[in-house]
Amino acid sequence: MDVRTETARTSVGLTAHPLDGTVVRALGDSLAVRVAAARLRALGCVVETGDAAPPDAPAGWLGVVQASFVPGDRGLPECRICWSGPVRVPMAGERDVQAACGIMHVHGRATGAPRVLRVDFASVCAGVLAAQAIVAGLLAVVRGGTAVRAATSVAQAAALALTQYVAVATSDPAGCAPGTGERTPPFRSADGVRFEIETFAAENWLAFWTALGAGRPAIVAGWPPFQQRFATAVCVLPPALADAAAGHAYPAVRAAAHAAGVSIVEVSEDPARPLPPLASPWRLRPTTSAVRADGRAHRPVMGHAPLGGLCVVEATNRVQGPLAGHLLGRLGAEIVRLEPPGGDPMRGVPPMAGGCSARFLALNRGKGAVEADLKTRAGRETALRVLASSDVFLQNWPPGRAGRFALDAGDLAAVRPGLVYAHAGGWAEAHPAPQPMGTDYLVQAYTGIAALLAEDGRPPAPTLLTITDVLGALISAEGTVAGLLARARTGTGVRVETGLADAARLLRDAHADHAIAETAPTAPVVSDLAAMAADPAYEALFESDGEAAYSRSPWTFAPRHSRTPEEDA
Repeated sequence: MDVRTETARTSVGLTAHPLDGTVVRALGDSLAVRVAAARLRALGCVVETGDAAPPDAPAGWLGVVQASFVPGDRGLPECRICWSGPVRVPMAGERDVQAACGIMHVHGRATGAPRVLRVDFASVCAGVLAAQAIVAGLLAVVRGGTAVRAATSVAQAAALALTQYVAVATSDPAGCAPGTGERTPPFRSADGVRFEIETFAAENWLAFWTALGAGRPAIVAGWPPFQQRFATAVCVLPPALADAAAGHAYPAVRAAAHAAGVSIVEVSEDPARPLPPLASPWRLRPTTSAVRADGRAHRPVMGHAPLGGLCVVEATNRVQGPLAGHLLGRLGAEIVRLEPPGGDPMRGVPPMAGGCSARFLALNRGKGAVEADLKTRAGRETALRVLASSDVFLQNWPPGRAGRFALDAGDLAAVRPGLVYAHAGGWAEAHPAPQPMGTDYLVQAYTGIAALLAEDGRPPAPTLLTITDVLGALISAEGTVAGLLARARTGTGVRVETGLADAARLLRDAHADHAIAETAPTAPVVSDLAAMAADPAYEALFESDGEAAYSRSPWTFAPRHSRTPEEDA
């Protein structure tokens, strides 16, 4: 069988299920290994479950035991999942990881003290990372590389989720003060409706609150903490804003938001709010007929990184898109950013680490950059020249922008027929049209995640820890790697569609399957991210450029020379 291009008759099915013909053995019963197994099944894999997790992988082990499209002499990948992994602090479950790796601290900043995040967020992230390692390992073998032993851990997943907060804390410790009481938003209207709002424009913020009768001093004072809450996980606003919202019924508030260009959603009280079904978390589909392979997808893998030798071009901003590109870079791909003339404005957002924003570096260090004004013909031509020799185009533009730039999947298929076109979106059809901005806190509010997180006696409120941004990034990178494997098997270009709403669905499903334990953690509760990053016990989790600290790769890869746990048994 030619592993590069299988028959056109099967290309559509293989694109949607690129692991068809694969069997994976899964050991252990942690949520992380169950999430990984479910992800692999959704990609077409048969998963056989076994006994308890082996001693060197206490949170689970996954190993490919059969892949019909891989020559028998190349070996097959595996992945170990641990709790603490390389951290020299004992951890034996989700609550230990949340305590010892800073999740409780960041989640609790808004109200002034560490709090348990009432979903197994780190375990779910680790499961996605493990599934991604298996798919990437198979892609490497198809490309002529050797089989790898991958390893990840729930602690490494937690560190990845907190990388921007650690970067800020280590570059400007004074800028990480916790909140001092009950956080806002969500806001409450006069008729009792709780709601979240979103805008990135100061003029829209001003117009909205002015329409509700708030005074200008409160409006001006509220804008910086509202804008910065994605970076600080704190949002203490002047009480006059909450009072202004409470003076109007929700229909009037919603009308003011629409008139001002501010996105608004009600906070769902239902943690299982019905959402439209989707075919898969990635919506993989071919963009072209089978094309002649140019050798790039199958040139030798460089080192043990599964994506070594591949090129990703990204046009992304904020968290979800850049973190997805960062993960693909950690898997070995070369990452080139398309940025506007003068560079991404986020490069200059304090706190700074040397000459660049620490938060920007947490998600974008090591990437190249090409400046192009995509609103102009010359800028689009620059982008097309870069894309003509790339393997992936990753973007997280709002709906319609790719079409306006003539850089949608159909446009690029003519330039690079074998391109994997990955869109990291927001709502993924979970919200009816017209859709509000697809951002983290709005998605949490609408999909029921806020209700899922509600503590006893407290109303639903999104966590200001950007959980759907982070998990959405992992899902986007996961889908992109699956798209690359589909391309390698079919020879077609592939479109990958994911969204923040997919992260919300996954968290809901995981919680329904495995509610977080109510026992207290035995690990120490971290309350200082800068001290954690400097602690020798955590040195395997973080790296520093002398100005700030950032999370290391959430995986390690090594040639698979040793026997599997079942072979050892």
